[in-house]
Amino acid sequence: MIESIGVVGAGTMGGGIAQVAAKAGLAVVVSDVSTELLARATQKISDSLQREVDKQRLTAETRVEICSRIETTTEIERLATTNFVVEAVNEDLEVKLALFRRLDQIVQPGVILASNTSSISITKLAAATRRPDRFIGMHFMNPVPVMKLVEMIRGIATSKETFDETRALAERMNKTPVEVNDAPGFISNRVLMPMINEAIFALYEGVGTAEAIDSIMKLGMNHPMGPLQLADFIGLDVCLSIMNVLYDGFNDSKYRPCPLLKKYVDAGWLGRKTGRGFYVYA
Repeated sequence: MIESIGVVGAGTMGGGIAQVAAKAGLAVVVSDVSTELLARATQKISDSLQREVDKQRLTAETRVEICSRIETTTEIERLATTNFVVEAVNEDLEVKLALFRRLDQIVQPGVILASNTSSISITKLAAATRRPDRFIGMHFMNPVPVMKLVEMIRGIATSKETFDETRALAERMNKTPVEVNDAPGFISNRVLMPMINEAIFALYEGVGTAEAIDSIMKLGMNHPMGPLQLADFIGLDVCLSIMNVLYDGFNDSKYRPCPLLKKYVDAGWLGRKTGRGFYVYA
């Protein structure tokens, strides 16, 4: 029975995963390299839960209980006592491989290692460990506390027991798990990112302004957020990383990242998190 969960990475996704896990009654240990990042994540979780109290979806007492279940640490070795570990660090293959080699040495034999990667091969990540059968992709959607979907990605060696245990954990966290086999971008980003990339091409080629492109998709296709606005929300560096995984994985020119996307990332215009992307944010 999984009663404690380790989360590596205290960014937007890691903090969100920690929040829903603690809300589900799990003891949570969040690890990151910086006390500043951990403090910021803790504050965001506290603020998010306070909004639920303000909307009378939670009591103040329950909010305090949830927050008390979350421990933060800069010592990754603290995860040795957890029953399940999910990684939510940068979308960088080498960073993730190095992390999983280390986690494989730290956590107990039999503990499941999961990756929140949005596009990288689960089979490749699992091969960096001595437990490929106890390795799985658990791709949460952003913002984690709001979005119901979790893509459950089987690597080539992922066991049925690992899949079943992880699915039960996702359901306990009030998520809807959907099974996906291992392929570049899985399902969500294999469909979503080429659409975003094509919207960037339309901007690059002068077909319309960012506002026009987003308005067409919102008003004409009933999307809640335009593709360029969504790209800014996700992070243009993340979008580029995923497009590169698709392009390399399929060796197909239809996944070629738009030069404008590359240029914005080179400029440090990464979207909301830097204050500028396809739009400027105060």
